[in-house]
Amino acid sequence: MIGTIPKFLTESFSETMVSLNYINILEILVIVAIIYQFYKLITGTQAEQLLKGILILFLALLLSKLFKLQILGKILESVVNIVIFSIVVIFQPELRRLFGYLGQQGFLRKPIFNDKKSDITLIIKDFSESIKYLSKSHTGALIVLQKNQASESFLDVGINLDSIISTELILTIFHPNTPLHDGAIVINEDRIIAAGVLLPLTEDPNLSWKYGTRHRAAIGMSEIADCLCIVVSEETGEVSYAQKGKLKKVEELEVLTSEIKDYLGYSEMKQEQAGRFHLNNIFNTGLSKYHEKIWKKNKSDK
Repeated sequence: MIGTIPKFLTESFSETMVSLNYINILEILVIVAIIYQFYKLITGTQAEQLLKGILILFLALLLSKLFKLQILGKILESVVNIVIFSIVVIFQPELRRLFGYLGQQGFLRKPIFNDKKSDITLIIKDFSESIKYLSKSHTGALIVLQKNQASESFLDVGINLDSIISTELILTIFHPNTPLHDGAIVINEDRIIAAGVLLPLTEDPNLSWKYGTRHRAAIGMSEIADCLCIVVSEETGEVSYAQKGKLKKVEELEVLTSEIKDYLGYSEMKQEQAGRFHLNNIFNTGLSKYHEKIWKKNKSDK
């Protein structure tokens, strides 16, 4: 079964390239859009790791066929056959979410490849509201903002959450009567991945004595990782942020908002807003070209 796949793909690709037209291009764009939406649904979940494992398995099978490793190839071929029939079961929750997305009203008008701008806008808004309230109420807080998934061992000390960011959740975590308020929360892109995390303290001997544990932890974390650490002082309510081992006091909340935007790449996404397109653009473009082709054909027949 698997042995015929490379030959089948080669023949199919050759035939497709010969007879490629507007309808084929439209089909390819729709398939790419669906695959992208499916991958976006599983990003950050266990299914993403499973998908990577399956792709590595397919790659190993192709390499075994390329180098004519018969025994290893037979074993991998059997495993791949089992995986192919198990994909529907493995990705059942993600497929259900994908079909639910396709069934939403007006999903054709939703952006496909450039919709993170709206997500970052909401994240920044929640950040601003949370920090503003924490500062006014003199509630101590330590927030670590990361763009890439953290794999350091210090995350094992905290409590895994994997929750959507919201002002209410952040304020609840740092409330003095909750068990997680003493540690830091770690945010990866648009999710709170852990709370109550104990961060490494800086060992800078020149640091002023007036900085407490939260500030030292923020500086220490920023020294060893690419992150933006935000600190709210419990004594004074002052807001500071640490990046690349440097701690800076925030005089205006707009300054912190600007730093968060720059760190998350908001300005770059704003410049690329003109490149946004929707599914209905694909359909409208493809169908208009198809109708134009039919009209020209009918006109030539007459």
